[in-house]
Order: sequence, then structure tokens, then C-alpha cells
Amino acid sequence: MMSNLKRWPIAWRMAVSAMVLVMLVLPAAGGLLAWNFRQTMEASFNNQLASLLDAVISSVHYQSESDSLALRRDLVDPRFNRVFSGWYWQASAGRERVLTSRSLWDQRLLLADMPELSFQRIDGPRDQSLIMASRQITLPSLRQPVTVALAADAKDLEEDIERFQALLFASLAALGLLLLLFFGLQLFWGLAPLRRIERSLKAVESGERETLDTNLPEELARLARAINLVLEHDQALIERGRTTAGNLAHALKTPVAVLATLAERLPEAQRQEFSVELNRVNDAVRHHLARASAAGPAAIGSGLKLDQALAPVLNALSVLAQRRSIDLTVSIDAGVSARIEEQDAEEIVGNLLENALNWAETRVTLTITGGSAGVAILVEDDGPGMSGQQCQQALERGSQLDESRSGSGLGLAIVKDLASLYGATLKLERSDLGGLRARVQFSPD
Repeated sequence: MMSNLKRWPIAWRMAVSAMVLVMLVLPAAGGLLAWNFRQTMEASFNNQLASLLDAVISSVHYQSESDSLALRRDLVDPRFNRVFSGWYWQASAGRERVLTSRSLWDQRLLLADMPELSFQRIDGPRDQSLIMASRQITLPSLRQPVTVALAADAKDLEEDIERFQALLFASLAALGLLLLLFFGLQLFWGLAPLRRIERSLKAVESGERETLDTNLPEELARLARAINLVLEHDQALIERGRTTAGNLAHALKTPVAVLATLAERLPEAQRQEFSVELNRVNDAVRHHLARASAAGPAAIGSGLKLDQALAPVLNALSVLAQRRSIDLTVSIDAGVSARIEEQDAEEIVGNLLENALNWAETRVTLTITGGSAGVAILVEDDGPGMSGQQCQQALERGSQLDESRSGSGLGLAIVKDLASLYGATLKLERSDLGGLRARVQFSPD
């Protein structure tokens, strides 16, 4: 699981982080604001009740003549005169002495003996939910404490709180969407340089340019310059190695030819032994120089148009085929290309055709196709063919199945080595023409 997370794209990581942040922070902030607003509204409501309670307390007095409670003056708030309005007050000194607002009508509030000012929720008339403020007082000439309470319907308060919460959560939802939108824009703008580097790499890979674009933010520009230095260094090493291999080939070619000429002057016994050893040296030099001069996987550069690149080799081998009275048929898909160096493509096709012309009776075919499965090079002949064991033996360096035939037996081994450098495979099998079919299959790009 952790290994999969490590391979997540940067855009996914940043997007998921932003979504988690928005989904955690905004609801938490909304809940905190809603709780704080409720506390503030309830405190304000309680302060209003306490003020009205003080007004009621200041008006309540005890009438000793009638042994009852009364008001010195009526409260001016009309809500206390409208029956079941939701605003009520009540003063009680035991069960006998009870004074209530007109709004209570024949109902009574359930009072608790609380010496200090207190607030509580109670059920009121007609299933109203009331917030009640109450406290005990002492009146002159009355030894029994008087509990005075003032209650108000909490419906309006709850509606105000619910309205604020609905507006708050709608605003936070809109804010969350805006934050995600702006974060998406920021992500698009912030990762634009990385996309430019990606396009630049693809341009280098396709051969449209040789180095990465360094017109980037400073951090990425340093990276691009470092990559450019690596590309230039690698290209220089490749060119130096191939130049050295070519020079070595030319340097060895003349001495080997001179030794072969000198060997002809030796006595028969010595000449044969000397020629065998000289051929071994020649084969080893050819094999290793072919590998050293190969470019290897063409990860950088445009694809090679095979029909154009192979034209010189095919023209030369067509002449050879005519001399041997062999019908050479060539079929190459128009525009087919492969990521391979020109000289390596010539080496592969040239060796395969030379081997086929060596063994064919009357006919050799070359077919090169391209598609979703990659580029395939097929060379077939109508010669004697080979068994499975012979096919395996033929791919071994220096192996020659028939000593009476010309050649060192090195061609197929070189083709196999070159193909492996490009991630391709060489397969030998029976051809429909009756002889051998050699297939080199390149993987798709």
C-alpha cells in the first residue's frame, strides 16, 4: 500500500491533500462558529430575560391586608397580556400566594426554589419550549421567600440560530468549492513547468531537439541544465566509443589481411593450422567490434525509416542474389520506422540476408512490417532449413553447421547480440518456403 502511495503523481497528492484539508478544516470551523453563535445568542437572550425579570421583581410587593402578592404597576410589554403569547411571568410564595401574567391564563409555571439567578428549559402551555429565568427574593412583612420567574418561548431563538447555521454551512460549502476551484487553478499553473519539462523530454526523445528547455523556474532550470550535461556527456562517450571501434577495425583489417596472405606461402600442414587460428582471431575481432560499434537502445532520437535506410544494403545484396540466380523478394511497409541506428539496422538485415542467400536454392524473401505489436523483420529461404537443436546451435558465436559452405557462422550470433541490445528477439523456425525463417521482433515504443 505504501509503495503504491509513493508512486502517486504529484497532482494527485496535492489534490488529495487539498480535499482532506477542506473536508476537515471547514466543517470543524463551521461547527465552532455555529457553537459560538448559539452561545452568544443564548447569552443575549438570557440577559434580556434577566432584565425583564428585574422589572417584574421591582414591581412585586406583598399586601398584608389581603395576604396576597400584587404589582405596583403593570408591565408595559404587551406580550405579557396576550394569552399564551409565549412570554410569561409568575411570582409564588407557597401554593396560596401566586401571581401570574395574563398571558398564562389558567396555567402555571413549574418553579424550583433557586436562591440565585438561574436559567433552565421547561415545558410551557400548548407544548411550548420555554427558557425560564428565576430567583428568590424576600419582601417586607413576608417571612416566606418569594420565587419570581420569567419565561419566554425559545422558538424564535432556535429559528434565528437555525437560519444562521443554514446560511453558515451554505457559505462554507460555497467557500469549499471556491477553494477547490482556485486550488485546481493553482495546481494547473504551479505544475505547468513540469509539463513543459515532460514535453521537452518527449521532444528530445523524438529527435525534435537535442537538449531540454531551460527557460523554467530556477529550481527546475538547474535540474534541466544538469540533465543536459548528462545527455551531452553520454552522447560524447557514445561517439568516442564508436569512433574508437571504427578506428580499431581499420587498424586490424590490414594486419589480418597481410597475415592471411603470408599464410598462403606456408607448407600445407602449417597453413591449415595457421588459417584456423587466424580465422578465430578474425571472428573474435568482428564479433566484439560489431557489438562495440552498436549504438544500443535508441531511447533518444526519431525513428529510422527502414525502407530508406536499408536501400543501399538491399541494392548490393540484390546484385549478389542475381549472380547466384536466386529470386530476392523485398516487402517493406511504407513509412515503417524503428528506434535503431542506421548501421545497426544494416548489420541485422545484411547478416540475415547473407545467411539466407548462402543456404537458399532459388528464393529468399524479406518482409518488414510495423503495427501495434512493434516492428517485425522476417527473412525466409527455401534451403534445407534446420532442426530445433541446429537453430539453437546456430545462434552460438562462431558456430558453423556446414564447413563446406562459405562464411564463419558468425552472422546469426551478431544479429542476436544486436537485437538484444535494442530489446528485440531473434527467433529461428521452419519457413513455409521449406527452409529457415528468421524473425527479429522489436517491442512497440
